Amino acid sequence: MVKICCIGAGYVGGPTMAVIAYKCPSVEVAVVDISVPRITAWNSDKLPIYEPGLDEVVKKCRGKNLFFSNEIEKHVAVADIVFVSVNTPTKTSGLGAGKAADLTYWESAARMIADVSKSSKIVVEKSTVPVRTAEAIEKILTHNTKGIKFQVLSNPEFLAEGTAITDLFNPDRVLIGGREETMAGLKAIQTLKDIYAHWVPQDRIICTNLWSAELSKLAANAFLAQRISSVNSMSALCEATGADVTQVSYAVSKDSRIGSKFLNASVGFGGSCFQKDILNLVYICECNGLPEVANYWKQVIKINDYQKSRFVNWLVSSMFNTVSGKKIAILGFSFKKDTGDTRETPAIDVCRGLLSDKAQLVIYDPQVPEAQMIKDLSIPKFHWDQPASTIHIYEDVVKQSVKVVHGAYEAAKDAHAICILTEWDEFRSLDYQKIYNSMPKPAYMFDGRNVVDVAKLREIGFIVYSIGKPLDPWLKDMPAIA
Repeated sequence: MVKICCIGAGYVGGPTMAVIAYKCPSVEVAVVDISVPRITAWNSDKLPIYEPGLDEVVKKCRGKNLFFSNEIEKHVAVADIVFVSVNTPTKTSGLGAGKAADLTYWESAARMIADVSKSSKIVVEKSTVPVRTAEAIEKILTHNTKGIKFQVLSNPEFLAEGTAITDLFNPDRVLIGGREETMAGLKAIQTLKDIYAHWVPQDRIICTNLWSAELSKLAANAFLAQRISSVNSMSALCEATGADVTQVSYAVSKDSRIGSKFLNASVGFGGSCFQKDILNLVYICECNGLPEVANYWKQVIKINDYQKSRFVNWLVSSMFNTVSGKKIAILGFSFKKDTGDTRETPAIDVCRGLLSDKAQLVIYDPQVPEAQMIKDLSIPKFHWDQPASTIHIYEDVVKQSVKVVHGAYEAAKDAHAICILTEWDEFRSLDYQKIYNSMPKPAYMFDGRNVVDVAKLREIGFIVYSIGKPLDPWLKDMPAIA
């Protein structure tokens, strides 16, 4: 029986290994992590992450050929294939701070693998890493081999949170990069390919060299983020000219060369990958003497930041240029629907912008725990995946101005304004007449996800701002937002 061990039981490692165990009953899969609470959750009825369909997959395999454990060295030692799915956060200090990936966890994992291994292994990069990371990992393993042979592969994950299980069951492609120039490298590639071939058609399994696989992941995320920033830049122009960004993006999407995906205007993109990977790409370009290329990709981030600040500016300026002491209802905190992930969610920057103007926030999200929201609003940028001991937390200050509730109606009651920051389906079917009746007047709606029926809400009496839509007459009298 082939034995697989995955180091890291997070958003990538947990679901990916669960699906491999589900699709490959003859393969034994162990997911290991240093976090005792996280592993305890994976072994309980309440998993540490929310993904539609994940519960069923885990429950079918757990205890049979899928195991979750804190005994990292034990499972690494006996594994044939070791996936490494650890954090690669953006560096917060030192060389490349604010852009470069911090490979501390990766290096520690590589040294541990070399130290405990008693047999040859295939080591698979599952984390998103800078180009040529595999070369550094190979050097660590090679200089600590004790006669043991290692092959390093790059197998980047392209799943999207909220549809992770569907994406894993039916992937657009599986990418495997390895040392194609050596027999041992080709054999390692084939071994991993055989695992995926249990359910993925052969023509969707793409084999490349190591560097192409590593760069392809960064490029894919950069291209997707670029599309979002492109349509968001158009949303600002639509508001200025009276065009409707939904109509514009639909017309553009009918061009078969462009298509419709990632063309929904919003308050901005979030998630663990897009910003981090683009900053990493920028740093790699700068290090390779390509400043023009670096500046091109920087603009994707700048437009995303601009969109969030523009949203806050519209809100404050339309409410008589102050939200001090005013209750603002925040509907949605995760970076998109069907996930509880808050990493780099636009809600953080929007809420911080409102808090800086002394607003009182009441937040509701169906999946994000209160403790996570308070933490996210209390720590500096780029520190969300750093160890808690290395960050300064200002929870007491945040708690004075933020209240977390358990329903949309509770959040909206007595609120001066509502901000929709996540496109949860339930927000589309709320009784907005009931909500309007519970709010002081004028009652404002700021829709950062284009969820509501603008015309219907204006008929009820709301003053509505919706991203990229023709401005409410109330807002037309306001100065242009830069």
